[in-house]
Amino acid sequence: MGSKKKVQSIQVDYSIPPFQLDSVELAQFLGTNVDTGLTIADAEERLHQYGQNKLDGDSSVSLAKVLFKQCLNAMGFVLILAMALSYGIGDYVEGGVISAVILFNIIVGVVQEYRAERTIDSLRSLSSPTAAALRDGIVHYIACLNVVPGDVIEVKTGDVVPADMRLIDTMNFETDETLLTGESFPVLKDHHLVFPTSEDATIADRINLAYSSSTVTKGRARGIVISTGMFTEIGRIAASISGKRRKAGRSMNPHKHGPMAPIKGLTLRTWDAVGNFLGLTVGTPLQRKLAALSYCLLFTACFLAAIVFFVNDLKATTEVTIYAVSLGIAIIPESLIAVLTITMAVGMKRMAKKRVIVRKLDSLEALGGVTNICSDKTGTLTQGKMVTRNVWLPGSGLYSLLESELPFDPTSGTISFATTDTTKVAGATEMLPEDDVMCPLSTSQTILSTSSTIAGSDEKTDYVQTSSSSVLPPVTDDLAAFLKACALCNLATVRFDQERKSWVATGDPTEIALQVFSHRFSYGKNELHLKGWTQLAEYPFDSDVKRMSVIFEGPSEAPDRGEVVVFSKGAVERIIDLCVSVRYDSQLRMLTQELKDEIMQQANNLADQGLRVLAIAGRVEVNRKSSYLDFPRESVEKELSLLGLAGLYDPPRVETKRAVAECTAAGIKIHMLTGDHPGTAQAIAREVGIIPQTLGSLPQHISKDLVMTALQFDALSDEEIDKLETLPRVIARCAPYTKVRMIEALHRRHNRVAMTGDGVNDSPSLKMADVGIAMGMGGSDVAKAASDLVLTDDNFASIVSAIEEGRRMFDNIQKFILHLLTSNMAEVVVLIIGLSFKDHTGLSVFPLAPLQILWINMLTSPGPAFGLSLEPSSTEIMLQVPYSSKMGIFSWEIIVDTLIYGTVMGVCCLTSFCIVIYGEGDGNLGRDCNKGYSESCELVFRARAAVFSQLTWLILISAWEFKHLRRSMFKLNVNETSVFPFFENVYSNKFLFYSVVIGIVSVFPVIYIPTLNTNVFKMKPISWEWGLTFAGLVVFVLAVELWKTIKCRMNWFARKSELRIIDRLLV
Repeated sequence: MGSKKKVQSIQVDYSIPPFQLDSVELAQFLGTNVDTGLTIADAEERLHQYGQNKLDGDSSVSLAKVLFKQCLNAMGFVLILAMALSYGIGDYVEGGVISAVILFNIIVGVVQEYRAERTIDSLRSLSSPTAAALRDGIVHYIACLNVVPGDVIEVKTGDVVPADMRLIDTMNFETDETLLTGESFPVLKDHHLVFPTSEDATIADRINLAYSSSTVTKGRARGIVISTGMFTEIGRIAASISGKRRKAGRSMNPHKHGPMAPIKGLTLRTWDAVGNFLGLTVGTPLQRKLAALSYCLLFTACFLAAIVFFVNDLKATTEVTIYAVSLGIAIIPESLIAVLTITMAVGMKRMAKKRVIVRKLDSLEALGGVTNICSDKTGTLTQGKMVTRNVWLPGSGLYSLLESELPFDPTSGTISFATTDTTKVAGATEMLPEDDVMCPLSTSQTILSTSSTIAGSDEKTDYVQTSSSSVLPPVTDDLAAFLKACALCNLATVRFDQERKSWVATGDPTEIALQVFSHRFSYGKNELHLKGWTQLAEYPFDSDVKRMSVIFEGPSEAPDRGEVVVFSKGAVERIIDLCVSVRYDSQLRMLTQELKDEIMQQANNLADQGLRVLAIAGRVEVNRKSSYLDFPRESVEKELSLLGLAGLYDPPRVETKRAVAECTAAGIKIHMLTGDHPGTAQAIAREVGIIPQTLGSLPQHISKDLVMTALQFDALSDEEIDKLETLPRVIARCAPYTKVRMIEALHRRHNRVAMTGDGVNDSPSLKMADVGIAMGMGGSDVAKAASDLVLTDDNFASIVSAIEEGRRMFDNIQKFILHLLTSNMAEVVVLIIGLSFKDHTGLSVFPLAPLQILWINMLTSPGPAFGLSLEPSSTEIMLQVPYSSKMGIFSWEIIVDTLIYGTVMGVCCLTSFCIVIYGEGDGNLGRDCNKGYSESCELVFRARAAVFSQLTWLILISAWEFKHLRRSMFKLNVNETSVFPFFENVYSNKFLFYSVVIGIVSVFPVIYIPTLNTNVFKMKPISWEWGLTFAGLVVFVLAVELWKTIKCRMNWFARKSELRIIDRLLV
């Protein structure tokens, strides 16, 4: 299979610079459509033609760097030393074998690690910022790498502009171009502007362009991509820059940083170089810990090597020296870092398949220890496909949508309408002074002379009209005003796609729902634009104020200009506080406290049904301004008139309830932090299982703090929050600051937190959380940049899948670490105690030859360790509490297991050696048996073969035992119905199975091939000694099974979930 050719990027050849063209001319030149964008086929062709949208010099995997790492590590140092010693004394056979081992280790390590790094690199590219590209008339969220010239791109506040664009539509659009121009203030853009000549506009003056890598600080825009990659303005700057920026504090300039700067700078630079070379300052925390462990073991190996020389009376013969080096080889788990890298690569790939993109490898280590998840509601716990279920208009009635299954289709479902006696609404008789009455927003429809009821009240309905989509209730003045506000104070688009013969929509789910409802009555945004409604200004939704507002000019009535109208929508309590009146029967009535209470009751009734409630308001500008572009928000959002309430239904995802139950059983607490009404939040929280169905089943001191508003929570001091029995499980009307305080409170309780977020203001909480999770579909680029993980489907269940995968990785890392350290422990026991076997010259007779040690390590370490890293998650993995962040991977269970299993394994091997020498034999340890074979060494060589076969098999079989740290390998699954499922269990992981089987079989040729056995591995063929090997195997397996039984019976090192009262009610 041939390698992929690198596509050479080329630039679009413009005869006239794009900033000198209007949008129509540019679209024609680039062959694109401003309404539907490029076709998907055309975009793919252009990607091949123009290349990927990336800067040269992006970090990628270097084969040379991987090779360098494999050659120069702790194990590499020891092996190279052993090889040099062998060649130095003229033992070319042993030197040649060690050279072959080094070469084999390097080849296998480079292939495995290079592939793993390539996998990590490719998966990391999936987490790069996305762009909202209009293709085939539908907005697709694609990687910025795949943006091409001619693409129509939509950007909004918090996004990073993916490429240089000629703007074709803007609304209060400003970008931060500090990186490009050095301008410290955001630049206001104007898509209408066309420059006649290039001399009229420098880069900073071209305000009809948006530049790659600039951040949108305000508003929204749509533009046509004109340049990508190195041909953008930021790319041209990148091309002129070379070199890397040093870390802080590394300067050696005494004039700038004082007389100690040269010493300090040189010291830190040296540490950076050494740490990078040794792997102590690069990689994830776990990789750095394991690198440090490898070098600690290297120093331990040096200490043990010294013991070898002292035991042999400091006689540094060649054999003693080689043995000391071999002891160093035995104690160092050479494949540890490589297997960890491969494990992370596999974990990232598995998580990508579960729609979770890993941006930072550190998060893989933190996931398994997450104790609390703080999640948004809309689109994460719920489907994010909203439908306007109810609309309540004061003085008119309640409009209800029934039997609608298609959220984007305004012809789906039926509309019912109900009213009651108008005098039942408090405050209905108090009129505003005539001068203060807001001008009617629509007078074209006949007023329906029936009145309203408050949803959820016990009032009997006097009038009900149910209609299909073709027969709708009449559009009254009040309804028309409400529909106009819903359609115009809205960024979503709804249209019928002729090719697909279906309705399609783009935008926020909340706004789509309102836009679809307006379309039902032919009051969509496009229809209103055609009638002459023109937008003057926009104040986007802000999570702090929880509302959005727009200013529109109505249709012109010659010779006068149309009225200027302000429309606002947002949280009920935030909107109603800005209102002074209520639109009621085509007139405005004073908003009294009594009427305000009734409206809030209506909102509560809708929220209690699980509906997201929005208030819609508006007013006519009496004193028209010449321009509203820089008009302050607080001067616009005031003295409003309430037009009505909208109840939006966003059903929980089908899988959410099960995912929440899994978290509860796993000892993970879920906190819903939402901007919705408290009633809505509480209803959904009950439905998905975050809080019990009835709070009365809980003790009062717990139930009273279970649901709070952000206002209540933020009013508490840190000390008061810490005194709470349990932190709130639901916080409604949540602001970004509230999320930060919640994370701080959880951290003070020593919890590890995963936090979801999608907006610009969520960045602080995403950075502060142990695992920050951004939304891939609806999240801003700023939020994604601050996150550790990105959900491509914005689904809460994907978070739970990621945590399960994190726990699986954590467990498997513990398994292969235990396997590697146990084998090293066993070899050290054999080699150190084996020093006591001395011949008549006083020199130690080694129970294992140096090349035997090398062979065992090469055969038993990488394959089984990697196989253990591929183990599937156990059935009870989500029934355990999160692991302790203090102990991490090296828990007490791992430490104790290593000591016990390694000691048992080593003792079994030494026992076999003693039986061959002193039981069957006469105790003759021969003469110079460490150098080569002679008749006097027959017993020693046979004993070595017995130890070699037994140690190899024990290490290999232990990999099957370590498939589960606490359960018998003969029944790994508690739910297993088979009588003897051993073979099924060990064969389930085929890589591990064949690694063990091949290792077991490979022992025979090494023992029985003439010359190879005696001259290279210094052992002889064996016969009855196989009985010792099998006996040792039985003893070891029984010992492991006994220790596992004791651990379970005594409940030692258990991590079972301990549920609190509230959690037990939810399971």
